[in-house]
Amino acid sequence: MPELKCTVQTCVHNKQFLCDLDKIQVGGSQARDSRETCCDSFQERKGDSYSNVAEGTASDMTNIDCKAMECEYNDHCKCHAGKISVEGSQAHKCEGTECATFHCGC
Repeated sequence: MPELKCTVQTCVHNKQFLCDLDKIQVGGSQARDSRETCCDSFQERKGDSYSNVAEGTASDMTNIDCKAMECEYNDHCKCHAGKISVEGSQAHKCEGTECATFHCGC
């Protein structure tokens, strides 16, 4: 299970750069660059409150269901990187996020 750091402060699941989901999905099945990936689990935070949704406990360890088939860390849709970073600090949609750890194995 990779260590996840998330800078997407506009996501409802982000709790001080950690994610409160047990598993996230990284999209970008045809990606050849990190900008072509995204966090499909992103949900935009509404308002200024960081406690407007009661989800799980935030953790730095998260299962990653990865659809970026060309990523060298993808093994049968599971991420095997030791650490990953999801970025997109001003995102309003999942397309505004990216898996910055993506590395094309092509």
